Amino acid sequence: MRYLGFSLRNNLFVAPMAGVTDRPFRQLCKKMGAGLAVSEMVTSNSLLYGSAKTRRRADHDGEAAPATVQIAGSVPETMAEAARHNVDRGAQIIDINMGCPARKICRVMAGSALLRDEPLVGRILAAVVEAVPGTPVSLKIRTGWDQAHRNAPAILKIAEQSGVRALTVHGRTRACGYAGQAEYETIAALKAEARIPVIANGDIDSPEKARQVLDATGADALMIGRAAQGRPWLFREIEHYLATGARLPPPRVDEIHRVLRAHLEDLYAFYGLDTGVRVARKHISWYTRGLAGSAAFRQHMNRLSGAAEQRQAVDVFFLGLAEKNERLNYGPADNNDIDGLAA
Repeated sequence: MRYLGFSLRNNLFVAPMAGVTDRPFRQLCKKMGAGLAVSEMVTSNSLLYGSAKTRRRADHDGEAAPATVQIAGSVPETMAEAARHNVDRGAQIIDINMGCPARKICRVMAGSALLRDEPLVGRILAAVVEAVPGTPVSLKIRTGWDQAHRNAPAILKIAEQSGVRALTVHGRTRACGYAGQAEYETIAALKAEARIPVIANGDIDSPEKARQVLDATGADALMIGRAAQGRPWLFREIEHYLATGARLPPPRVDEIHRVLRAHLEDLYAFYGLDTGVRVARKHISWYTRGLAGSAAFRQHMNRLSGAAEQRQAVDVFFLGLAEKNERLNYGPADNNDIDGLAA
């Protein structure tokens, strides 16, 4: 796929997710079939540029191009500064977050709260596009603030007039959160009007659903978030299904054991052992959800404080499953706070 001047493997994108889409996760998803991966939100507050957390969020060292950084904020001047700051440090695409529904983001009039102020949306988009000439800018939104204020068509026009070059739409309002069904008909209507690429997002959790959403919306690409937590191979499964119409067999336990162990080592190296162990807990939980004995395993694993103990616990659990020759059976993600939610 050609996208904003880059040649991508395919039209399957990894959604920006707070606390999830760090460099190890992005690299893993790209390795397993994703064409593009967007960083978790980076603050536009210049006072935080020097923090270790902010630096890690924008770390694309060794990652396959394009390096795509998502910025969040509500002040045009600081958003422009944040865009320049990240481009100066290697960002090749700047994505603007106007879709995050989290209360702590909306309370400061960022994320999807911006959809309530169309003039401010225009000022932010124009400021960011002007700040990084030559660097493509994309935008991620929801269909509106609530059902009575579904103004995605107006935001699309503002984006196009401002020079934004692609639009991702999560097919829900902010008020919906992650409940109910995604509004694919709204995305289809936007695609019919758009002069820029439109990426569909929301509830894409299987190869069949990916095909359905592409057919229903006519979107140029798909963005997948929560369904890929603990299932990075979902991208290769969708890629194969879209190309052939056939499903790949589910991954075997021994393969997933190898993928998880490699993921853990990347997390330990990226964050350091102490933070890496804490970050790894949620990933281990996602990889093992729905498996026999996983609830007791997670309770035990979450009490472990060292990387060596964590490695050993994972090995014992998966080797036990391998002896039974089981395949993995994943249920839906269960996330109730901002950590792990798509922006």
